[in-house]
Amino acid sequence: MSVDKLKILFAAFEVSPFVKTGGLGDVAGALPNALHNEGVDCRVVMPLLSSIDEKYKKEMHKICDITVPLGWRNQYLGIYKLLYNDMIYYFLDNEYYFKREKPYGFFDDGERIGFFSKAVLEFLECVNFSPNVLHLNDWHTALAAVYLREMYRGIDKFDHMKSVITIHNIKFQGMYSTFVLDDVVGLGNYSDARRQLLQNGSVNFMRGGLNYTDFITTVSPTYAEEIKTHYYGEGLEDILVRRKDIVKGILNGIDYVSYNPMTDDKIYKNYNYFNIQDKLVNKIALLKEKGLEVDENRPLISIVSRLTEQKGLDLVIKIFEELLDTTNCMFIVLGTGDEKYENAFRYFENKYKKRVSANICFSEELSRKVYAGSDMVLVPSRFEPCGLTQMIAMRYFTIPIVRETGGLKDTVKPYNKFTNEGNGFSFANFNAHELLFKTKEAIDLYNNEKDKFNKLMLDAGNTNFTWTKSAKEYIEVYNHILSY
Repeated sequence: MSVDKLKILFAAFEVSPFVKTGGLGDVAGALPNALHNEGVDCRVVMPLLSSIDEKYKKEMHKICDITVPLGWRNQYLGIYKLLYNDMIYYFLDNEYYFKREKPYGFFDDGERIGFFSKAVLEFLECVNFSPNVLHLNDWHTALAAVYLREMYRGIDKFDHMKSVITIHNIKFQGMYSTFVLDDVVGLGNYSDARRQLLQNGSVNFMRGGLNYTDFITTVSPTYAEEIKTHYYGEGLEDILVRRKDIVKGILNGIDYVSYNPMTDDKIYKNYNYFNIQDKLVNKIALLKEKGLEVDENRPLISIVSRLTEQKGLDLVIKIFEELLDTTNCMFIVLGTGDEKYENAFRYFENKYKKRVSANICFSEELSRKVYAGSDMVLVPSRFEPCGLTQMIAMRYFTIPIVRETGGLKDTVKPYNKFTNEGNGFSFANFNAHELLFKTKEAIDLYNNEKDKFNKLMLDAGNTNFTWTKSAKEYIEVYNHILSY
């Protein structure tokens, strides 16, 4: 099917710039735009969450309101439309479900998510748009694939519609008691749905979606293979192995307009490939701002991350003192998360005054300064579906040191000291001493072979992580499922 005939409805619970809590919001903000730029009629639907800025709400106009049947309930649904950056966005309103101080984390999330998944289909009866592909994202919309097949086949607008589900993080699946199946989502009387939603006595929204969808994508090729194994599959590997022919990893991109050291107004001084020396200006300014020793010859290593077990911070804490005691490096940490990691980095800051800065917060502006001012960034994740940190760092000519998992393995080509090729450093096993060895190797290159380190920086900065390639791969997926 030609690109101009593709009509994609992209459904996500969070979409940047309206609402973002993590990588899903970034993808949902960027991928539809990339598809639009390729000529696809792609529109986005999300809940009208109360955390959406008023400046966007003022520009929306109401199309209509209807009621959505959900189990024994009939719930109000208001439908709003916004034209933003030449794209159409639909916002689904129900204050009972969506007027909350944050997007997730409530006792009735199962009902809220069930309502949104049903509303994604119901609202199409009121708009002048008939998608041929419904692109769903994570467990928050996975149930829509079940509803599509069980309740909407035979209706003209839905009869030939196909679905794709993208797994952003398989760890989060939406698991609830069997009570939800009948009373909340109204699928208890559908024997096939009951069988394919149940897992170990619980209702699993993601399991249902993966069983019913026409195609499954993940956010990197390596992660697509990893989640077929028991270690990474989180109990869903059986489906992914059984349906392996329709599982594909497509690497995420990053926003090259926003993340651009030549135009970024949040960093101290702009630079690019041709005036890379001005990266040093950013380093010195960052050291001064954070109260660290101003020594341009010391390597500055950063961590920009959620401070959680997934991000490999146990490895970092195990080697931190040895690394500081045996090398001349300095550290800056930016992020929030589990208390034990926050307190550990506060302790290190107190012990290594003038060499460690622990910023237990999240600041978009400071993160840009850290990317621009650092020489290296650590991303030693236990698992990482795609990862944005390493890609953003390379955009700012900062060298990533990563564990070879998921998207980290797909994006970082390890430095080869014999050929001087690569764009970063990597280690294979989830092991503290491997991280220590690789970090010392990077520091040694920085200290003793500056010309080679500078070439590595330039090669990192020239690595292409735009969304264009990803969008074209998704177009291939859409055309594939529409061909049969």
